Amino acid sequence: MKDLHCRDAGMDCDFIASGNTDKEVMDRASAHAESVHKMKVTPDLTKRMKILIHEKVSEAHRKSMAAARK
Repeated sequence: MKDLHCRDAGMDCDFIASGNTDKEVMDRASAHAESVHKMKVTPDLTKRMKILIHEKVSEAHRKSMAAARK
């Protein structure tokens, strides 16, 4: 399972987009960015966001979760 934390993108937001593939995660993250943050999801933004996707068992995930608790 993979995820992308909205907070990792610099937002003051606890939303986490999850999915089995990068595409599933990006679809959920894009829908959230558009509806909640009123952002236009461009190809450039998508490219920059994809690097924030990580496996839920990764060190990056643990760091994101720890930062959210602060």
